Amino acid sequence: MTEPVPASPNAIAALADEGPESPPRSQWQDVWEQFTRHKGAVMGAGFLIFVTLAVLVGPWIWPLDPQELDIRNKDLRPIYSALWNGTANVSWAHPFGTDNLGRDQMAQMISGGRASLAVGWAAMLLSLIIGTAIGVAAGFFRRLDGVLMRLTDLFLSLPILPLLLVAVTLFRQPLRANFGPEGGMFILIVTVIGITSWMPTARIVRGDILALKEREFVLAARSIGTTPWKIILRHLLPNVLSPIMVSATLGLATAIITESSLSFLGVGFPSDYPTWGKMLADAVPRMIDYPERVMLPGIAISLTVLSVNYLGDGLRDALDPRLRGR
Repeated sequence: MTEPVPASPNAIAALADEGPESPPRSQWQDVWEQFTRHKGAVMGAGFLIFVTLAVLVGPWIWPLDPQELDIRNKDLRPIYSALWNGTANVSWAHPFGTDNLGRDQMAQMISGGRASLAVGWAAMLLSLIIGTAIGVAAGFFRRLDGVLMRLTDLFLSLPILPLLLVAVTLFRQPLRANFGPEGGMFILIVTVIGITSWMPTARIVRGDILALKEREFVLAARSIGTTPWKIILRHLLPNVLSPIMVSATLGLATAIITESSLSFLGVGFPSDYPTWGKMLADAVPRMIDYPERVMLPGIAISLTVLSVNYLGDGLRDALDPRLRGR
């Protein structure tokens, strides 16, 4: 009978448990790493942060009143127009030029961006709350599913722009009398946009809730007597956070475009209150002579909406485990 060969010291050292080399990665680290791989999303987030900070901090850096009239300095061209037109009427005191009433265009861009983004964020939050509530109720409670989904189909079939125009026409004067010209129109526009744009969020959330409520962890919570509201708050809502965040970015872009459309049509904020859409409407009659007055707010709207859309694409790829790593 042969004797066993003793193990070498190197083999014993190789089998020794030295512990993990690094702590395990968290889910949010994976999400952040995937998000940073999406170059468009990173650029979109950076531009959106830049625009938001510009409209918030801008009035302290550029304190000119956007509604102040200066007829002596009307129709000044932007300073960059001197690059292709050396005889252009420019002034360093108004780097973006002035309009036909002498109002500073840079101050109007800052003030208009603040109004447009404020309406976009507020309307997006309102539509998100309504859509999430209706989607969760329709997906979790079977008795409410048919009624709420038919209500969603009804809102989807309505012509949104004519409905917005009718609502603004009916409720503009009472709200202006109670909350002032700017405050009343802000409340009205946010409410109307929020009420008419919650349907995609509701349908997305409902579909995810229908799939999640049959999962094992939800059945286990039901078996131990957990109330439906606790199941919704603790188990279902955290798991539908990904589509909600993506829907939020798309809702922000939709709200900004809708507000700009209303202001362009002249049914938004008062005529002397600047927004990007109102600046476009004021610039259209003289756009051949002063094309930069159309380009400045138009580019601002386009780049802001484009950055929000890229941000939504990046969040969708980062938050969805099935797409992570592509």
